[in-house]
Amino acid sequence: MLTRSASLQRGVTLLESLVSMVVLVVGVLAILWVQVRTLAETQTAVRRAQAVRAIEDLGERIKSNPGGFSQLGLYVTDWESSGLPAQDCKAAACTAAQLAARDVHEWQLEVAQRLPLGKAKVFLSSDEEADNQRQLGVMVGWRSNERTDDVAFTAPLTKLSSTGTGGATCPTGLICHLVYVQP
Repeated sequence: MLTRSASLQRGVTLLESLVSMVVLVVGVLAILWVQVRTLAETQTAVRRAQAVRAIEDLGERIKSNPGGFSQLGLYVTDWESSGLPAQDCKAAACTAAQLAARDVHEWQLEVAQRLPLGKAKVFLSSDEEADNQRQLGVMVGWRSNERTDDVAFTAPLTKLSSTGTGGATCPTGLICHLVYVQP
C-alpha cells in the first residue's frame, strides 16, 4: 500500500523529463537561430567585399585608358547599362571615349553577374569644382536577401541606404556601397 506522499510523487519523473526536453529544444533552436544570423552576416560581408573589388576594377580600367584620367565624365553612367557600344576595342584602336563606353558597359555586366540583382552607378563628385573634377563617385547596389514579398523587410533598407550624394540614391530594396575614386 502506498503512502500519501508516495502517491503524490507518481508522474513527477515524467514531468521532469518533459520539462528538460522542452529546455533542450529551446536551447537547440536558439543555437540554430544564431547560426542562421551568422551565415547571413557573413554573406553580407562577402557581397560587400565583391562590391569593393568591382569598384577597384573600375579604377584600374580608368587608369589603363590613356585619355580616361583627363576626361572622367566619360565614365559617368546611370544604374541601367545603355547597351553594348558599337566599337570593339580589341579588334581596332579606339578613342578614349569609345574605350570608356566599352569599359563601363563590360564593368556593369560584371557587377550584374557577381552580385544578386547587382547594379552600379558612376557619377561626378559634387564636391569638386566644375572645371577641375578629378573624383568619381561609384555606387554599387545588390539585393541582400532573397525575400521580395516582405515589405517590412525591404522598407528599412531604403531608409538606411539612401545617401543622396551627388544625385545618387540607392534603389529601393538594394543595399549599396559608395566609394569615391580618384584615379
